[in-house]
Amino acid sequence: MDYLVVCTVALVVSGLTLFSGFGLGTLLMPAFALFFPVPVAVAATAVVHLANNVFKVVLVGRHADWDAVLRFALPAAAAAFAGAWLLNLFADIPALATYELAGREHRITVLKIIVAALIIIFAMFDLLPALRKLTFGRRYLIPGGLLSGFFGGLSGHQGALRSAFLINAGLGKEAYIGTTVIASVIVDVARLFVYGLAFFSLGSQHLTAATGYLVAAACAAAFVGAFAGSRLIGKLTLSFVQYLVAAMLIASGIAMATGLI
Repeated sequence: MDYLVVCTVALVVSGLTLFSGFGLGTLLMPAFALFFPVPVAVAATAVVHLANNVFKVVLVGRHADWDAVLRFALPAAAAAFAGAWLLNLFADIPALATYELAGREHRITVLKIIVAALIIIFAMFDLLPALRKLTFGRRYLIPGGLLSGFFGGLSGHQGALRSAFLINAGLGKEAYIGTTVIASVIVDVARLFVYGLAFFSLGSQHLTAATGYLVAAACAAAFVGAFAGSRLIGKLTLSFVQYLVAAMLIASGIAMATGLI
């Protein structure tokens, strides 16, 4: 069941998010959270996110605007360290409440509430016209990178802010997509470094071969989704993808906040 759920989500969402520029990490993380604690789910998602974006770099990275990449991604990588450190801090806070449903114990934690709130807030970027039109000029790339990277490290939710700051940076469609995937790779490397140090120092029981196989399968599914999505650029409307991704984000956020996942 874990392979079916995680790989299906990775396949579908990877294709969709090639258009929207964000959503893979946000939607895949709750799928992992069905089977692992939130910190492990965030880290596992980051591995898939990185591998998927490396594959996207091969597909569309040649179109990237390197000036925008450096001005946005380097501050983002620095801020991602701080966000990832906070994630590890919140993971140690005891559960606020527990309950049983369908024979399974569910836990409501501070970390789940924070991540769920971020999921729902960033979903609003797709639903509310005022937020959907929120863009910033090229001169805001550095502060935009700091904000996007921090939330990327904390919960994996970097894409909505990244899109808001890059979409109006004078980039064409192909340059925008290429720039976002390269920026994502840089941030993913930074936050995975912090996650890795934390989990290996704790000797996490979830860092097993079985976990590695599941992450590898999700990577493969995401590759297929990204490849299919690259063939559909121009055939799907961005608004359709935005509404679909937003609906899935909100459902995931509610489920996480209530301890269902």
